[in-house]
Amino acid sequence: MNLYEIKDPSFLKSATVPECVELASEIRTFLIENVAKTGGHLSSNLGVVELTIALHRMFDSPKDRLVFDVGHQGYVHKILTGRAGDFPRLRKIDGLSGFLKRDESVHDVFEAGHSSTSLAAAAGMLFAKRHNRDIGHVVAVIGDGALANGMALESLNFLGHHPELNPVIILNDNEMSISENVGHLARMMTKLRMKRSYRSFRRRAAKLVPRFLRKLTTKIEKRVKGFLTGTTYFESLGYRYFGPLDGHDLKSLCKAFEVVKKNPEPTVIHVRTKKGKGYPPAEEDNRGRWHGVPPFDIGNGTFKKPLGDDTRSYSAIVARYLDDHAGKNEAFYVLTPAMTEGSALTDFRERHPDKFIDTGIAEATAVTLAGSLALAGVRPFVSIYSTFLQRAYDQVLHDVARQKAPVVFGVDRSGVVGGDGETHQGIYDIPMLTHIPHVTIAHPRNARELTRILRHAFTHEGGPFFVRYPKMEVRFEESWLDEDETTPPSWEEILPGNEATVIAFGEMVNELEKRIMASGLSIRLLDARYLKPLDEDLLQSVDTDKTVVVHEESTLPGGLGERILSHLAARNRTPRRFRAMGFNDMYVGQGSRKEILVRENLDADSVIATVKRLRDAS
Repeated sequence: MNLYEIKDPSFLKSATVPECVELASEIRTFLIENVAKTGGHLSSNLGVVELTIALHRMFDSPKDRLVFDVGHQGYVHKILTGRAGDFPRLRKIDGLSGFLKRDESVHDVFEAGHSSTSLAAAAGMLFAKRHNRDIGHVVAVIGDGALANGMALESLNFLGHHPELNPVIILNDNEMSISENVGHLARMMTKLRMKRSYRSFRRRAAKLVPRFLRKLTTKIEKRVKGFLTGTTYFESLGYRYFGPLDGHDLKSLCKAFEVVKKNPEPTVIHVRTKKGKGYPPAEEDNRGRWHGVPPFDIGNGTFKKPLGDDTRSYSAIVARYLDDHAGKNEAFYVLTPAMTEGSALTDFRERHPDKFIDTGIAEATAVTLAGSLALAGVRPFVSIYSTFLQRAYDQVLHDVARQKAPVVFGVDRSGVVGGDGETHQGIYDIPMLTHIPHVTIAHPRNARELTRILRHAFTHEGGPFFVRYPKMEVRFEESWLDEDETTPPSWEEILPGNEATVIAFGEMVNELEKRIMASGLSIRLLDARYLKPLDEDLLQSVDTDKTVVVHEESTLPGGLGERILSHLAARNRTPRRFRAMGFNDMYVGQGSRKEILVRENLDADSVIATVKRLRDAS
């Protein structure tokens, strides 16, 4: 089959099972070849090929709503809904999204980039059916890891309370069984329940048994089944449970979906899949390296962007610092909400297993747990992506900052992150955090400054300390770990100048330093390496009769520019010509950092052009 000719999944209705099996093989080859060129989420998509084909074969999308949790496993869904030709632009600027995108296809019924949202989204659609006759079955596909998140458990409990909604939940289990009682006897019982004769027998028996005895016979049946297999967690919440099924057996999957379409009860179908299926390096990966990947060589399974000997990612540098710190401090923990590999903490976990806590996809739990540790005299470090920190706002505000708990947060993936797009850009945490009392926020411009700020952070008292760093590779020297120098809250003058003042932080400081020096302009450049507190002494020295420009790789509302302007205005020093440059009230799409900054006129050249324009306007 030519995958590029697929327009919609309707062709699957008449396809035979052998034809679907062949299609699955072709899709796997397509995914491996394309993701090898563009990068993207590989293992999760290779694991759901048969499952996605079976869903589209047995359900009628978009009338039947298929809700994929997170959406990073939606590549197969995109191919079956006519988007194979867009894969060369996967995760590129103005290209195919790496997640589901409602404006890409009518088959993408809900967007998400964070996990554990599918069950709540499905609940909304099920309630909407009462008023929208265009909605048929609603099927939520959720992974075993995502199911452990509080939001998913809340929704599971809620939907179990509304059996009349008849939700269908596909549990994609690619790691381990949900409970110990899921074994041979459970599989045998599943086969019995799925057989038409067994279901027919249950209906006939229900008619023969007197009404006043039906509740008793139902209890007896459950007791017998419970004795044989154990009552599953889902059944205790009111769901009919089928599984576990082989998630790569198309025939069994299609049979199961045909049964549940006729089942009037809330249903959970538990399928076992293999992440990375069909590509040995991904299949054998037990560290998560093949979850989200850069371009790679298919033949030998190596990534095409090896770092230099003296170059590491900011995440790896932080992990190396934590390793050194753990060796010198006994009362210490590193916590992460399921981002061990992404935050380069795998080696730390192996070297310091007794000082490492992975809470799973449970950001709120990680933050409150860390706050309690800190208040009990044990200094914790929480490694968390900027985009996932949003999910624990209340815990930061209420449980940590309010009690002045000295928790150190590593806010990974801060700023523009690239291919993951709107749902993952780290541009919202600064406005989210700066209004919270007792909070300190730092963002170093290089790796050496990072180690000095971290060194200070672990001595800081009186509240949480947030260290932001981007998804980027920089030069690093091991000797920097042996230094004693710290960087307490303060700014730094990088370049002197008398024509204008530019205030920036992070990598942009380095880029601006080069551009300003090359331009020949007399522009004063300040590194606002601490976003909170502001350096009032250095701000006092800013010439407000000249142009002042603030650059931030963040949203403008509530950002650094607004705070600086408010600070100066409160002291009757409002600049004559002022411009805050950042993302203004928008969601930022996918693309490389460089492409996005250029498109939004936020690159270093645009900053200098803005300075010239404001200066000349006077």
